[in-house]
Amino acid sequence: MKYILVSGGVISGIGKGVIASSTGLLLRTRGLRVTSIKIDPYLNIDAGTLSPLDHGEVFVLDDGGEVDLDLGNYERFLDITLTRENNITTGKIYKSVIERERKGDYLGKTVQVVPHVTDAIQEWVERVARVPVDDSGEEPDVCIVELGGTVGDIESAPFIEAMRQFQFRVGHSNFCLIHVSLIPVVGSVGEQKTKPTQASVRDLRGLGLSPDLVACRSSKQLDDDVKEKISMFCHVPKEHVMAVHDCKSVYHVPLLLDQQGLLNVLQKRLNLQPRQDPRSIHLYSKWKELTVRHDRLHDTVKIVLVGKYTHLKDSYISVVKALEHASLACSRKLHIDWVEAAELETAMLSADPIKYHEAWKVLVGASGILVPGGFGERGTEGKIAAAKWARENKIPYLGICLGLQIAVIEFARNVCGLAGANSAELDKDTPHPVVINMPEISATILGGTMRLGDRATIFTESSRDSIARRLYGNANQVHERHRHRYEINPEYISQIEKEGMHFIGRDEKGERMIILELKDHPFFIGTQYHPEYKTRPLKPTPVFLGFILAASGLLPEYLASIDEPRGNSFLGRYPSVAEHLDDVAGSEIAAEVDPHPSAYGTEHAVKGGAPNGLNPDVVASGVSVEVAGKKI
Repeated sequence: MKYILVSGGVISGIGKGVIASSTGLLLRTRGLRVTSIKIDPYLNIDAGTLSPLDHGEVFVLDDGGEVDLDLGNYERFLDITLTRENNITTGKIYKSVIERERKGDYLGKTVQVVPHVTDAIQEWVERVARVPVDDSGEEPDVCIVELGGTVGDIESAPFIEAMRQFQFRVGHSNFCLIHVSLIPVVGSVGEQKTKPTQASVRDLRGLGLSPDLVACRSSKQLDDDVKEKISMFCHVPKEHVMAVHDCKSVYHVPLLLDQQGLLNVLQKRLNLQPRQDPRSIHLYSKWKELTVRHDRLHDTVKIVLVGKYTHLKDSYISVVKALEHASLACSRKLHIDWVEAAELETAMLSADPIKYHEAWKVLVGASGILVPGGFGERGTEGKIAAAKWARENKIPYLGICLGLQIAVIEFARNVCGLAGANSAELDKDTPHPVVINMPEISATILGGTMRLGDRATIFTESSRDSIARRLYGNANQVHERHRHRYEINPEYISQIEKEGMHFIGRDEKGERMIILELKDHPFFIGTQYHPEYKTRPLKPTPVFLGFILAASGLLPEYLASIDEPRGNSFLGRYPSVAEHLDDVAGSEIAAEVDPHPSAYGTEHAVKGGAPNGLNPDVVASGVSVEVAGKKI
């Protein structure tokens, strides 16, 4: 097992996660199996109770783990499925050490940070690194460990010490350290300063870790003399100084690192043996095509995201990535307008009329409206107003988690005539609680008590002609990730469905409403699950693909094309719709990407495969449909 530690200096949020993910992707293009671990030095057990405005999005894994958003980066870039064990926190480590102390495992010794806490960290890393994370089912070749925070932080000291010991535990040829640091550009002439990086590396070396590579983040390309200076004062060869300047997108970062010989350095340093795997070579070519497509997009699709955490865009990073991936597949340049939900409410009209009118001006110009998940009362009436606008004006609407519940509340009030209808979360005294707390979920203990992780959604018999089911390839069931503690009240289902809003996807018992769809609307879909958690750059999730197609005016043609009878091709969790799109790579490449083309019929969904059924060949080249005899 080879280990690559990624640390950061000068400032937090410098891009360690993207560089770690890009490194892993490059290793995958050489046929190596890669896993990732994220170390977060905070005392929380997990990220579940952290505010999105404080720490960004809470990412949810198949096993229900609520983790740091960087694990979402790993899954998207590496196309792997991680577990909650891949996210180490100080809280988890101390909890395990204290539990062992209570059992008497330390045989009466005084329990200390060194060696007991540092040993626990090293044992955790070694154990988790060997867990298979991809569809091969085999042990990974390389584990990339990202150390959160900044070198010198008090809370990260035990982890730094653990990694200092770990380099000797696994051996010099099995351990490599990439240090990510900032090269600020100051002054009117734009001079690049190396002193912060020098100081950061000096601190790191003082703690017993010497970087093998220095990845320099900067707003512009690194000058040659700057690289030489960093090489001299940071004790690394010049070719080990990687310049990572701001790119057009994060998808360009792996290619930027590859151009500078990152893989060659890692192969020599760790004695890596690349495999000549056709799928890996194909992955590299498709990724390059994806970046070329990104740079050549012209037609724009305008999506308005109505949320309550819009001041920190990282709060919705998976939603943004899902929109990006779907837009790339549709050859559309994504333009997101962020609208703070509270600014759409009538109370804002008197409090700040300018903000109110500006927010509504943005909303009415949307090609598509998206209401993502969230908690709490603030901004909900604004989201309800947005859902009403989308419903009445036939604007494509996608509601996720709370967004589904918002759509139901709006429909109950304005179509079903249930005045005052609301969620029990938002108004405990509502006369019509169309959204209620799930009876088995704790209302007092918040951490880890929601309905979390991978769950099956069963399509109803009457859903054959629904847009959502057709997007999923007419599967009987699909598996998606959940994170919620409230659900649609079963007592109101028949009344709501009678008026034209249908719950076409339900849980295994048929009691919980998971997918809703509005009849006689171009695209009005809500999902109780979070489809954004399984999006991939080369495999957008079907719901988001349909939403972008609808917002671009291409959905009817696309649905007509996928409704044509085809063979039993299957890829991952959902039936593949790749055959209905342009496949420029040819049939033999498609066979390589899908190793079991006829293992399952089109009527079944499979748990545990690739995240969805879109062929990477297709996404790299784009979705094609015919409009008036002309291919788009």
